[in-house]
Amino acid sequence: MRKCSLRCKRDRKRIGEPVMRAVVTGLIATYPIGGVLWDYGQYALGLERLGYEVYYLEDAGVQTYNPLLGDDGDDCSYAIQFLEDSLGYLSPELGRRWHFRAADGRRYGLDRAEFKRVLETCDLFLNVSGSALMRDEYLGCRNKVLIDTDPGWNHFVNYPMWDECPGWDGTHGFRGHDHFFTYAESIRDPSCNLPTFGIDWHPTRPPVVLDCWRSQGAGERWTTVMSWNEFPSPVVYEGNTYGTKVPEFIRVESLPSFVETPLEIAVGGDEALRDHWRKLGWSVVESHAVSTTAEVYRDYIQESLGEFSVAKNVYVETGSGWFSCRSACYLAAGRPTVVQDTGFSRHIPTGHGLFAFSGIDQAVAALNAVVQDYKHHQAAAREIAERWFSSATVLGALLDQIGLDHQK
Repeated sequence: MRKCSLRCKRDRKRIGEPVMRAVVTGLIATYPIGGVLWDYGQYALGLERLGYEVYYLEDAGVQTYNPLLGDDGDDCSYAIQFLEDSLGYLSPELGRRWHFRAADGRRYGLDRAEFKRVLETCDLFLNVSGSALMRDEYLGCRNKVLIDTDPGWNHFVNYPMWDECPGWDGTHGFRGHDHFFTYAESIRDPSCNLPTFGIDWHPTRPPVVLDCWRSQGAGERWTTVMSWNEFPSPVVYEGNTYGTKVPEFIRVESLPSFVETPLEIAVGGDEALRDHWRKLGWSVVESHAVSTTAEVYRDYIQESLGEFSVAKNVYVETGSGWFSCRSACYLAAGRPTVVQDTGFSRHIPTGHGLFAFSGIDQAVAALNAVVQDYKHHQAAAREIAERWFSSATVLGALLDQIGLDHQK
């Protein structure tokens, strides 16, 4: 497997200068697919590039998914091997510095005593997506940071649940952190109707490690990789109902009739529904087939013409300003990106390389504009990634906000 292109420079610290240590959490073993690896792995690799000694922790308290069986279970052998291989793909150091706690309490990777010493000496505990249960053993860590990557579901379901059942199963919930960051970039804007729970949220964006992504010329089709209907039922909060991508995609499902360039979606789920989309002109492929490993997922993005995608209804209707970690990767690969506006266009410039649409007419215009001047929009997409989503910029701003050092 070809490694990520550049390595962080080791031993940058001067002799005698203390090493900054970070613990980054995630769901790489819980959902062992390529896209999830990049979601969480770029936080770990990005901090490593900023001079941190980084350790990865996974402690979600749930069974792991086995894509070969298509089901969750207690046998985490596939997940553990995927985790070790994938972290090693990003960085040899990360391939050795990880600790996984299974749903049944068994532990893998660094032994419990060694990882306890890591927790006692870490300067940053970065709980991405709130993926790690906040157990007593984590509360002593300095600078416990929550990264809210799913605004809406968290604010309407998870956070109220924790407030109703504090101390559930001996854990401390979202309030067990010291600092709070969210992908809802409009959280402080009156137009955003997400509850804040009395917390001073700081907007942030998904980071991309730029040198892991490169342009591979012009692809043949617009693509995206998506989950279809993740909520067990619509979310109802204070009389308002919010959904997943279902209602948003229905509004643009006739799009292939209005553009000449092929459109493809990589998605799992109901085969009858996927046949329906094929009849409307979409190319539909199995999502896991394009995300078996970090490299397969990256190649799928880099070989695309660009990305076209809708957002979850809850992101749109709340005016959250959320932006996709997947779309950030398309931009970093120099893939023009046409995505549904969640309010992010108030914070990130659009019209060159990145387009925000609200209706099908805007989507058609954006797709045609890119094709007519592809090289310009390709270069602009990369420039947006460099300015707005670079891991050095995103994570550097986060560290500055909480008062931690990093390499400039």
